[in-house]
Amino acid sequence: MSRISHAPPGYLCPFCTVLAGQKHESVWSVPGDVVYCGEVVAALIAAGGSPNNPGHVLVIPVAHFENLYELPEREGAAMFRVTRAIARAMRATSGCTGVSTRQHNEPHGSQDVWHVHTHVFPRFENDQLYAQPHVRTAPDERKFHADRLRTYLETHPEVFADPEKVKL
Repeated sequence: MSRISHAPPGYLCPFCTVLAGQKHESVWSVPGDVVYCGEVVAALIAAGGSPNNPGHVLVIPVAHFENLYELPEREGAAMFRVTRAIARAMRATSGCTGVSTRQHNEPHGSQDVWHVHTHVFPRFENDQLYAQPHVRTAPDERKFHADRLRTYLETHPEVFADPEKVKL
């Protein structure tokens, strides 16, 4: 498949900006949103989302790849591993009773940030995730969720383990 980019000319990637430890007026996310940063994959609290699902997380490759089509297998496998760890940590810390994940590619696939990412949502009974408006949250609102997840991930490394090797 040939590479087709949907990013506009001069695109300032919000995820690359945050991972570089920078803040820019056109980027909603801030460095404090990052809850995990490894060599290959990072995770951060989303700056936008459903009001009934606070603290939803975006799992991203550290290197910039626009979409799933160009994502190398190494990064894809690492994204799944971190997505699973985030889901486990979210389930343990948020009081949620379930977790949903989703990933979008290209404009008609509902992608609107041109850096591949997977959403991890805490789910609650009757939360109407897919019927809620998309809202922007302030950095101070996100800080609580970021701190809680970051602390859990740091103190519970077993969430990253293969379930066949470690009973959780």
